[in-house]
Amino acid sequence: MSTIPDLSPESCAEGVTGHWQLQRIVGELRAARDDWRTSNGRISGEKGGRELPSREAMRDILDALCGALFPMRLGPVDLREESEDFYVGYTLDVALNSLLDQARLELRYAARQKGQDASCADVHAERLIQDFASALPTIRRILDTDVLAAYHGDPAARSVDEVLLCYPGILAVIHHRLAHHLYHNGLPLLARISAELAHSATGIDIHPGAQIGPSFFIDHGTGVVIGETAIIGERVRIYQAVTLGAKRFPSDEDGQLLKGHARHPIVEDDVVIYAGATILGRITIGKGSTIGGNVWLTRGVPAGSNVNQASLQHEDGCPK
Repeated sequence: MSTIPDLSPESCAEGVTGHWQLQRIVGELRAARDDWRTSNGRISGEKGGRELPSREAMRDILDALCGALFPMRLGPVDLREESEDFYVGYTLDVALNSLLDQARLELRYAARQKGQDASCADVHAERLIQDFASALPTIRRILDTDVLAAYHGDPAARSVDEVLLCYPGILAVIHHRLAHHLYHNGLPLLARISAELAHSATGIDIHPGAQIGPSFFIDHGTGVVIGETAIIGERVRIYQAVTLGAKRFPSDEDGQLLKGHARHPIVEDDVVIYAGATILGRITIGKGSTIGGNVWLTRGVPAGSNVNQASLQHEDGCPK
């Protein structure tokens, strides 16, 4: 005969506390962390405090910055124009102070990992965030060109407001313009977090190191990848699933990948790249060129080129 289990509160409590063997598991997890830190030569962070910047904090900061840049469209629902400046000032004050806290964490962490004195990190962080704040009006003006490019480049767009509110490519570009400044001004970790938040939300992966000119439009966007050293000119339009990637990854004599060298394409002004195109290596796509859908390209093309799958075939039908 089967036995009915005891489901009384007292019995359930005993089962929960003893079932998972949490004391042993916690101890083993601590040992695994310690082993990893020792084997990787990691230096412990400040006792009682967070060692690294927070993704959650950066998400809140970026949401606030989007609202401050476009208050009547990305700001709070009950905002009125007569209180617009107050909202922008208050929002920037909160967001920039929070960003300063995250910058301090990154710079202290970087100093500790290099065995340097972290005492100057806070002063340096404040200078960097002051520079970032001063750049916001310029970033806003560049973003205006991106919004207009999306509106003029998509016949389905009924207004610039629709573009700003609805298009994932615009959200990705807003994040990129902000992250790009952080990346090239001494806060690469905060920049990568910012870029990856946009990547998660939109499916568009733009490395914050990529240099992108004004009036940039990503249509649809899902699956777009733009590498760290890519250079994109003005009035460039790309579609979903486009990759501007590296052809190969050189390594040093120890087999470690070399970092930072130029390995991604240069796309000149007024280029259109259609869906699914893959462009690899440090090659140049000349001004005014059109790259067709699903093209795989590893060599540069001159200005005014029209490249499609048929044009990449030899007369015998074999790909070049």
